[in-house]
Amino acid sequence: MDFLTVNHSSFLIVMSCVVALVAGFTGLSLTRDLSDKPMFQKKASIALGAIALGGGIWAMHFVAMLGLKLPILFYYDAAITLVSALSAILIVGAALILLHFADRTPFIISLSGGIVGIGILVMHYIGMAGLELCRAVYTTSGVVYSSLVAVALCILAFWIAYGKRTNRNIVLGTICFAIAVCSVHFLAVAETNFVQEPNVAEFGPAMSNETLALGVIFFSFIIFGACLWVSVTYLVPPSTEDPVPEDPSEKPEPIAELQIPCESDGTKVFVRARDVLLVRADGHYTQIYTEHDRLFCVWSITVASKRLLPRDFLQTHRSYLVNPIRVSRFERTKDKGRCLFDGVDLPPVPVSRSKLKAVQDALASQPGVVRA
Repeated sequence: MDFLTVNHSSFLIVMSCVVALVAGFTGLSLTRDLSDKPMFQKKASIALGAIALGGGIWAMHFVAMLGLKLPILFYYDAAITLVSALSAILIVGAALILLHFADRTPFIISLSGGIVGIGILVMHYIGMAGLELCRAVYTTSGVVYSSLVAVALCILAFWIAYGKRTNRNIVLGTICFAIAVCSVHFLAVAETNFVQEPNVAEFGPAMSNETLALGVIFFSFIIFGACLWVSVTYLVPPSTEDPVPEDPSEKPEPIAELQIPCESDGTKVFVRARDVLLVRADGHYTQIYTEHDRLFCVWSITVASKRLLPRDFLQTHRSYLVNPIRVSRFERTKDKGRCLFDGVDLPPVPVSRSKLKAVQDALASQPGVVRA
């Protein structure tokens, strides 16, 4: 078997790494602070983040492949190339759904990172299968090393970016993600040989390097534009205080006076905030729990948070708010916790890892709360 001589364009290698960096930064930035956003916006941000990360993996691969120089003319199967892009986007999307709709435990973070690593590998090898007039011949060492690097570095990237959602960690996670994507590609290609394949088994229409370049440039342009868009949010400092209304009539009502609109058996009722034990998200709406009733409320958990958090309620989880003066017991187990209410038939309210310290400190000042 005669292997073809392979050369690479240094410029396109550098550009492929830049694309990976920009895609990682864009995707991880799009999914910041989603717990405080409405459900539709949360879903849209996750979808856009999956397109940025998954599409960035695809764009990085093919920018690098445009720099591949072989002594023969070769083409790409357009259908297989498209399938490789869709595969990366869908697999990354599955990882982001896990991260943002399940409890973000160490296992979930590691699993999500591993899924993204698998997505990089799937994209790479499907994309390589689209070569026409030449064929890639893999080595066992190349496949094994690239697989280990993909999974390990992606898990590390997601641990950094999602362990604590700070701007610094997102930047560090971006760098780690870009290293993972580039390492997988170049480690795999370094151990891959190419042979001429005169017979073409077409799955879709053939696509030349020039046509592929147009598609990759167009998609890279979109990613760079999205990167500029999300970069602006880093220049705006977050507000640390609620604005103080000038009109005294607009001041927030005390907790004892706030009336929460609810429905019970088709009848609209108002519940005083001080009588509420907990609020639980229910899709786009919420369930309000008192000592004797569970009521439907048209507020989303985001609206409930804006109304109740300034009145000393605590957010223990992205889906739960509790009235701290009604909590009778707080229990901590490793990196999570739960709040309990005596005298009422209510399940324990979970406290997520990201909210643990704030809830624990707030309940420490509440008399009568037993801590275990």
